[in-house]
Amino acid sequence: MMKKMKYVLVTGGVVSGLGKGVTASSIGVLLKACGLRVTSIKIDPYLNTDAGTMSPFEHGEVYVLDDGGEVDLDLGNYERFLDIKLTRDNNITTGKIYQAVIDKERRGDYLGKTVQVVPHITDAIQEWIERVAMIPVDGKEGPADVCVIELGGTIGDIESMPFIEALGQFSYRVGPGNFCLIHVSLVPVLNVVGEQKTKPTQHSVRGLRSQGLTPNILACRSTAALDENVKAKLSQFCHVPKENVVSLYDVPNIWHIPLLLKDQKAHEAILRVLNLQSTTKEPSLKEWTSRARICDMLHEPVRIAMVGKYTGLSDAYLSVTKALLHASVALRKKLVIDWIAACDLEDATEKENPDAYKAAWKLLKAADGILVPGGFGDRGVEGKILAAKYARENKIPFLGICLGMQIAVIEYARSILGLRDANSTEIDPNTKNPCVVFMPEGSKTHMGGTMRLGSRKTYFQVKDCKSAKLYGNRSFIDERHRHRYEVNPDMVARFEKAGLSFTGKDDTGRRMEIIELPNHPYFIGVQFHPEFKSRPAKPSAMFLGLIAASCGKLDTLIQDSVSQGNVLAKLSNGLVYPNGNATKPANMLSDGLFSYCNGVHV
Repeated sequence: MMKKMKYVLVTGGVVSGLGKGVTASSIGVLLKACGLRVTSIKIDPYLNTDAGTMSPFEHGEVYVLDDGGEVDLDLGNYERFLDIKLTRDNNITTGKIYQAVIDKERRGDYLGKTVQVVPHITDAIQEWIERVAMIPVDGKEGPADVCVIELGGTIGDIESMPFIEALGQFSYRVGPGNFCLIHVSLVPVLNVVGEQKTKPTQHSVRGLRSQGLTPNILACRSTAALDENVKAKLSQFCHVPKENVVSLYDVPNIWHIPLLLKDQKAHEAILRVLNLQSTTKEPSLKEWTSRARICDMLHEPVRIAMVGKYTGLSDAYLSVTKALLHASVALRKKLVIDWIAACDLEDATEKENPDAYKAAWKLLKAADGILVPGGFGDRGVEGKILAAKYARENKIPFLGICLGMQIAVIEYARSILGLRDANSTEIDPNTKNPCVVFMPEGSKTHMGGTMRLGSRKTYFQVKDCKSAKLYGNRSFIDERHRHRYEVNPDMVARFEKAGLSFTGKDDTGRRMEIIELPNHPYFIGVQFHPEFKSRPAKPSAMFLGLIAASCGKLDTLIQDSVSQGNVLAKLSNGLVYPNGNATKPANMLSDGLFSYCNGVHV
């Protein structure tokens, strides 16, 4: 007989941006530490089919999965925290559900019935959840034990009502002992009064109950730990046992959240509701505890200039900042990211806004390393090219990702090959020297899902190069992609003759994946997105290289990599301070949420 799947639903109330994704991920970590296998689903109530066509300013970064799914950034949190590989179907949107129902209606599957939100949309949601929950995501055979579902948005949103109705029906269908609802809410403190106010959470729970869902556990976001009398009040008015009211107060970095939940015995409350006490063990989070403590104690800084288009919103580059953090903590450095709007480096800004121009160049010149992340469109491209030129000429460690690699190629063509009008056809369709061209298989009419997406193999062409050594001298690697344009294969021979090395190519040998400058301390561009596979315990090789080079430790790192066959092996074993023991936590900025670690939201 097949075991019955257990479900944990995480909802949010009062305001958006409370950290439901981090809470859901941390619950998954805790349950995994109890010996359970965990999978995750994110529900986004927007009408878009997926996140692929959404602006990073609107919704943060687009996270890419192995199967090419373009999904919400919270799936990145799940993958990083739980070290799992999700599928595109683990992200449910209103657009996907309605599309599936309308496709069935067009085929005549409903046999002439009037197709309605209830029962057809709500049934489709429940069927989708049950189907996807059974897909193994941890590399083992068979389904997981528990599926953690995060419902995006806030209780009371019109667009999420069909999902709440479906989940209410679903909780009844799977039965008691198989469904646990955790409601994340806000307990604010009014400065004038100075006391923690429970009324917003009371109203949020009342709204939830009015729609047919009753919370088993309250996870309350606040600046400080909840007072006991506040917990008692919430318990009384929200009909939740006092021991099931969990306080999620601000902490120095988000790696503390699973520890916070464990300390308040949140796992015991969840296991009680799911009738799993007898089948689990006491959770051990030694690695998480060590990592969180080390992150707090780091004091020797490494400054990375992030030159991008969407620098006004750090969530637009969330996976990149996480990957930088993973690498810097592994190398025991305090990460400081200097955000630089690429257009502020351009000559036009010098005339229009000289103060912004000076400030941008001052930050760039003070950086230990420079990173140019991916992006689309022409805004800021010339500034990124100038950043790559500065890094190349001044021997500053540089990592270019996707568009960041393409602009490095353009800069090399202009400065070294003397092709002054060299450009990408994305930026200048009429350029006489197209270094970067539209891929043959792309679509110029449809934007959604038409790029080269997902995990693809890159084969190393040169053994004695930094990238191959950082990856442990493997013959090929698997990394995730998201691009429409590529380096023009017809110009590769000219670049190589001029000293630019294409150290990684795809299986055809015509698609350029990695560029390097052999005579530079660290100048690497990659067409793929290494940030999507970086994990707290397994940092990305490319980011490790950038941080190590920025600290003058690259040679040591590469020697360790070559001698052990894997640069990550040494870093994931033993938590030592090469800089000596830190005695006090680093100063960190609070963003009023889960706070900033080492200068960035982590």
